[in-house]
Amino acid sequence: MELCSDSMTTVQQVSKRKGGLITMPFIIANEAFERVASVGLHINMILYLTGEYHFDNATGASILFWWAAISNFMPTFGAFLSDSYLGRFRVIALGSVVSLLGQAALWLTALLPEARPPHCAHYPDNCAKPNAGQLALLFSAFALMSIGAGGIRPCSLAFGADQFDNPENPKNQRILQSFFNWYYASVAISVIIAIIVIVYIQNKLGWVLGFGVPVALMLVSTITFFLGSKLYVVVKANKSLMTGFAQVLVVAWKNKHLALPPKNSDGGYHHEKGSNLVSPTEKLRFFNKACIARNLDGGLEADGSIWDPWKACTVEQVENLKVLIKVLPIWSTSIMIAVTISQNSFPLLQAGTMDRRIIGNFKIPPAWLYVFAVLTMGIWVAIYDRILVPWLAKYTKHKRGLSFELRIGTGLFLSCLATGMAAAVERTRRNRAISLGLAENPLSVVNMSVFWLAPQYCMTGLAEAFNAIGQIEFYYAHFPKSMASIGVALFALGLAVGNLVASLIVLIVDHASKTDGKPSWVSNNLNEGHYDYYYWVLCLLSLVNFFYFIFLYFFVDCYGEEKFRDNNEGECMEEKEEASAKSVSSVF
Repeated sequence: MELCSDSMTTVQQVSKRKGGLITMPFIIANEAFERVASVGLHINMILYLTGEYHFDNATGASILFWWAAISNFMPTFGAFLSDSYLGRFRVIALGSVVSLLGQAALWLTALLPEARPPHCAHYPDNCAKPNAGQLALLFSAFALMSIGAGGIRPCSLAFGADQFDNPENPKNQRILQSFFNWYYASVAISVIIAIIVIVYIQNKLGWVLGFGVPVALMLVSTITFFLGSKLYVVVKANKSLMTGFAQVLVVAWKNKHLALPPKNSDGGYHHEKGSNLVSPTEKLRFFNKACIARNLDGGLEADGSIWDPWKACTVEQVENLKVLIKVLPIWSTSIMIAVTISQNSFPLLQAGTMDRRIIGNFKIPPAWLYVFAVLTMGIWVAIYDRILVPWLAKYTKHKRGLSFELRIGTGLFLSCLATGMAAAVERTRRNRAISLGLAENPLSVVNMSVFWLAPQYCMTGLAEAFNAIGQIEFYYAHFPKSMASIGVALFALGLAVGNLVASLIVLIVDHASKTDGKPSWVSNNLNEGHYDYYYWVLCLLSLVNFFYFIFLYFFVDCYGEEKFRDNNEGECMEEKEEASAKSVSSVF
């Protein structure tokens, strides 16, 4: 994922006869089929866990939050493995095989009756729970799919860019942009197909076929990727930025007893040859001890350059770590909105109790509502980029129309509105159910259209479009070009932590609301519970997070008065734009 530093050496490492447009179908097909398979399995999974494994609603949602958290964390590990040891081709190949194994294991849970608890027609509270072996198979399937996604998703786009990277070609940037457009389009189309087609098969034709189709698609994805193996440009692994961060921490701790050189001292710090960055900034001064110039026993070459970075670091390494630390406060605001946008399980259960007819007696599957969020994101990004940016730029004097911070804050505020809308709709649905005498019959359909849920999905999609894209572009604007990949890693890490927090919130609400024999707010019986109260808790936490962001924006210096001093400024701009454009793909 070293978008800038690695790609420039591609031509020197591989034959020029490899790569190019001929490799595009293999790479895009691999990513597209993997997305269809994984999204198609995840979006409807709460119904499988509650209906076939007899988990209660809170436990089922918590399991899915954990699965999502691991899936969002693994790309960071996959990127590290790719950058430092195996290279992108091997990581994608391993990820494809592992993901296929995970989906096959999940398919077995539906195919083999012994792999899940006995069928139960009664309410889940009175049904047999899964035994240890059945849980082991289910969770192993989830874990394998998460590991597989961690190998494919962080490397696929960068691996595709490797196939077209030829600085000697004057049309290089336009070719890259064409590839990115096809890549993003395939991701968006894959998500929509997964939501509409795979979910419909699961709802109408059963779980065996509904899980079998993704396995077949993933098998095609894996075979397709390997078929192009002789055509690919394969860039060798290089040192990861994560390793550099660890080296700074270790060396700074070893040198904690050393005094820092006087300010503006000449030659007081180790720095790269030819670099204009010869001394570190004064902020976070403790880390400056990692690059103090001193005699090292075997740590330096004859010309003074460092060959053992675990004994001494350069100013560039230190400043890389500092700039990462400086943006962490803004990054922390992404955790709560990640909680909000990951609320897919409970709306799915609500939709199952509402009128889902659209034409005649045709009923849409509950998971189809997620299309509203995806379409809202896609439509807003297109309108903002093509129509609003040129118009807003005239008034704001900002080339992207609105500043990164304003877009991040707008997304946070819209997430508050989305959870407030969800609470209001659920209160209306619950009151109607009770007025119809359905308090003891949670599976009965309330005379209320399922499209009451559409506005909250649209608002969530709009909030994600504002915040996620603004957030990643914020990182890229303040990171040096050598840290381009860290922006996507931070975004994925925010989603992972948000999923863990979401699981914790559900468990706390479930246990805390069971007082004096009262049913839980997130009870299996939606009509007896108070899911509207649960949404108000999320709304309140989102509002607190919004004011926390306002405090950071006005009172805390999160990234310093100046941007990181990039060496050779102006070089590798297409790679940095490539990394920034990843925000669209990351959102989907």
